[in-house]
Amino acid sequence: MKRSIFSIFILLISLHAGATQAVKYAISFPNAVHHEAEVSIEIPASATKTIIRMSRSSPGRYATHEFGKNVYNVRAQFKNGSPAVIEQLDGDTYQLNKTSAPVKVSYTVFGDWVDGTYLAIDETHAHINMPATFMWVQGWDELPIEITFNDLDTYTWKVATQLKPTAQPSVFTARNLQYFMDCPVELSAHKITVWKDVNPGSRTQQIGLAVHTTDDQNVVDNYAKMIERTVQEAKMVFGELATFDGGTYTFLQDINSLNASDGMEHRNSTMITENSERIAGNENDLLGTISHEFFHSWNVERIRPKSLEPFKFDHANISSELWLAEGFTQYYGELILKRAGFRTEQEYYKTLGNFLNFVSNAPGAKKYSPIQNSRMAVFTDAGVAIDRKNFQNIFATYYFYGAATALALDLRLRSEFGKTLDDYMRVLWKNHGRPEIPYTIADLQKALSSLTNERFASDFFKNYIYGSSKNDYVSLLAKAGLSLQKTFPGKVTLGPLSVKLENNQVKVASNTIEGTSAYAAGLENDDFLLKIGDADVKTVADVSNLIANNKPGDEVTLTFEHRGVVKTVKIKLNEDDRLEVIALPETTAIQNQFRAKWLSSKIKN
Repeated sequence: MKRSIFSIFILLISLHAGATQAVKYAISFPNAVHHEAEVSIEIPASATKTIIRMSRSSPGRYATHEFGKNVYNVRAQFKNGSPAVIEQLDGDTYQLNKTSAPVKVSYTVFGDWVDGTYLAIDETHAHINMPATFMWVQGWDELPIEITFNDLDTYTWKVATQLKPTAQPSVFTARNLQYFMDCPVELSAHKITVWKDVNPGSRTQQIGLAVHTTDDQNVVDNYAKMIERTVQEAKMVFGELATFDGGTYTFLQDINSLNASDGMEHRNSTMITENSERIAGNENDLLGTISHEFFHSWNVERIRPKSLEPFKFDHANISSELWLAEGFTQYYGELILKRAGFRTEQEYYKTLGNFLNFVSNAPGAKKYSPIQNSRMAVFTDAGVAIDRKNFQNIFATYYFYGAATALALDLRLRSEFGKTLDDYMRVLWKNHGRPEIPYTIADLQKALSSLTNERFASDFFKNYIYGSSKNDYVSLLAKAGLSLQKTFPGKVTLGPLSVKLENNQVKVASNTIEGTSAYAAGLENDDFLLKIGDADVKTVADVSNLIANNKPGDEVTLTFEHRGVVKTVKIKLNEDDRLEVIALPETTAIQNQFRAKWLSSKIKN
């Protein structure tokens, strides 16, 4: 886009006005009990109008959100207390008239949702994700930021964040807007435990856990030892930790039964929320999110898709690479826990079965490639809509799709080249992660070619990344002495069908899945199932019980009511196509060795 010389000159004047100092924020909590905070931003004198806005996207989340809905009572005033003119241009954008003196813009923000994206405030803590909390000045992206957290003593809160501390315990800084927005904050009477890690070259870094929980400190310390083991196992994939800014990495965790369960990666920290009552007794379950999010410190934070650079805050970035950024991370999150000893082999096989059951049977995986499913994230990654969607028939989550793809590539590299997926991730780390050079899909294919050969890499990407073909998982798993098989062979089903009892009738509670008997019958959301054959459907259990004695291919009649119209159709019953992974009853020494090399710990004692 071209700009006139005059507009460039005015822009430079405006930037110069703010360049002599940091953007200064302050946040206070006079009404924490009712989930409100007061935020202020100091705006220097400006020769032009200043645009101030809320974000519509958040680092690590790929869908668009409407954070502006929770901002109100926006006002502006000069230092002498007189009002300045500020105008709301749209739902999340405000304009401050040009001023000859500095102005303070203030507003109230509401937050009552504890997860990896939103803001939550009460008298026990302030759980702060930056885009959901702080407005920002358009055009000031590269200016340093200073923020003051007020009322810490009032609530006996401490500050946990990857923001840079200062000599004042309530004041922190960030080098620019991108870094600021990527730094979640937990203000609470949290419990802390830290440990040191030594990277190759004797570079020592600190890793810490700051957790808001009712558990005793000894529970937190023992849990931290499990996290430390997980971190060490993840480190072995790449041979080193990432170089964290300031030499520190922090797990920010909030444990409460009223939370949403979520995890969100950031450059030098992760925000994890769990809806458990406590850590004690739930450690192994909680490690699942820990393992996944920490792997992101390499994969997506530094081995980063070019499509996410720079991250936009006014609208979500669309990315074709989430099958690797999230899917490969999903694969490693579980594999690392197995290697670290926090998952049994049977538990891990169940996880693999979940991946493969999904990628083999989800219509979105059958019809569309990992790339196409990645691009759906702008709608599916906690995107909010009130209308019904057809995602169950057009979308396969890139988490499981990518994990299944990672599994296939890992087993093929091991069996065909004597290499591993760890080797591939190290190539990506060397080429893109350590030097922080964002990648394209062509770069990913080039890296695989360097590890194998050009033909293999070309075929793999053509068939399984750009295309929707599926690897031969049966033969691949057999090399490790594992079997991929139907969980309920010979059993029939109408398909994955959500039903509930409403007014003594069995009501369909979701859209049906393409390829199932229910879909073929024309059943849809809000229909009432009346009969299967000649038998009345009276309970939820009847939906499966009344067809249990049939065989795949048998025909039955379904009678149902659709918007007041009763229909009777004849359908063929399909075999239940759910899959599972189990160990073969007899295995060879070669199969056992293959499995051991794949799943065993890589930590050198």
